[in-house]
Amino acid sequence: MFNRKELFRRVAIVGVGFMGTSLGLAIKKKGLAREVIGIGRQETALREATDLGAIDQGTLDLDKGIIGADLIVLATPVNTILDLIETLGKGHRRGCIITDLGSTKAAIVDRAEKVLPHSLLFVGSHPLVGSEKKGPAHANAHLYEGAPCVMTPTDKTNRLAREKIKQFWAQLGSSVRLMTPQEHDQVLAYLSHMPHLVAFALMKAMPDNYLDQATQGLKDTTRIAASDPQVWRDIALSNHKPILKALDETVKILAAMRKAIVARDAEVLTDILKQAKDKRDRLDKSHAN
Repeated sequence: MFNRKELFRRVAIVGVGFMGTSLGLAIKKKGLAREVIGIGRQETALREATDLGAIDQGTLDLDKGIIGADLIVLATPVNTILDLIETLGKGHRRGCIITDLGSTKAAIVDRAEKVLPHSLLFVGSHPLVGSEKKGPAHANAHLYEGAPCVMTPTDKTNRLAREKIKQFWAQLGSSVRLMTPQEHDQVLAYLSHMPHLVAFALMKAMPDNYLDQATQGLKDTTRIAASDPQVWRDIALSNHKPILKALDETVKILAAMRKAIVARDAEVLTDILKQAKDKRDRLDKSHAN
């Protein structure tokens, strides 16, 4: 029997880790597809996603998994998404929509528009959610509810596909924002990519013999440094120019703080810290509204 909420008959999710399995659970919970297929590299992850009810079937075979799909979601690390785009030219249904969950967009959208056949309709997406934890075991059916999701259509994006993906994220409970791929990468370099790299740097600088005395403040500040290093390597290298700009700005501010401390300049140091606190206070207020 047809469910009015159904946007797709068959959704193929490539990558059944934390994000992909959470998406499968959310699609099932909202009744947005008749069937969800999981495509992965490990039988154990596919079995786990199946047992959780996130997918109806799992397969290690990409070509087999996408047969008959009217939506393919690429829920893998950025470099794998770029590789997958190169291989999706066959075995698909004409008019099939492809979207992704990639944390960078310019490289992915550019690759998709250059190599995908016209019968595949690509729409870039990036739900701004995540966790330092990975794997199906940590999946959450509510992950996408109330979360921002950036879509990055271009003038080459099929209009109907764009609207359908916008509806898809909206029905999952996400707040959809439209940006160009380049704007997305510039904004996310500051909001996400640079903070992750700084957290990694803080932990790299931490003397090993101090770890057993770590405060909750340190744990809170560096929680995201527990994220997958390979995932963040891919993000850093695929969005290198905006990230370098954000890192250079951070280094400049650290240098100014260092200079003020060396000079015992309380006024300058206080001013830097106060400006930072004021921004942080505004962040809390904006999230409260």
